[in-house]
Amino acid sequence: MYVCVDANGKKQYTNMNSSGNCQPLRQRGRAIRRPGSGGSSKSQIVHRKWVTSNSSSYDQHIKRSGRRYNVDPYLIKAVIKAESDFDRYALSKKGAQGLMQLMPATARELHVINPFNPHDNIDGGTRYLRNMLKLFNGNVELSLAAYNAGPTLVKRLQRIPANTETVRYVKKVLAHYKGYRGSLPGE
Repeated sequence: MYVCVDANGKKQYTNMNSSGNCQPLRQRGRAIRRPGSGGSSKSQIVHRKWVTSNSSSYDQHIKRSGRRYNVDPYLIKAVIKAESDFDRYALSKKGAQGLMQLMPATARELHVINPFNPHDNIDGGTRYLRNMLKLFNGNVELSLAAYNAGPTLVKRLQRIPANTETVRYVKKVLAHYKGYRGSLPGE
């Protein structure tokens, strides 16, 4: 969702970033609109306090996508923890959406119809992570840096970019990754 301010200073709420005067709507601690189910264009209001998730809520989706794309489920789970803290309705200031914080253009490229649907988001995010792992020959650190900062910059530098956000991100995911090893049931 976006908040757009017109020439008269009036705020309008929309699901499309239709002009340069729009900013992503911050969701934490407020009522948010959850996309309707199926092909419905309806939305319903969900209060953040009612949306609960924990680190095991999505284990089945994580394991399924991990097997399908040959990506360690612990790594997928660590990315989700760092990206959204398991909030399926997470929306970043830059417009990244859902559990694995897919940018709208990336979600379209990956054919993710609803980035707030856990199965779709985890499947698409895992495919994207798999692409980064292939691009960087299995180097997890460079792949995570590319997931965060974009593959073009990381490929050009052949190292983690020196920007603070990406350095912190890689360290954070790796710490979660180490912590999650062995925590997925049935492994």
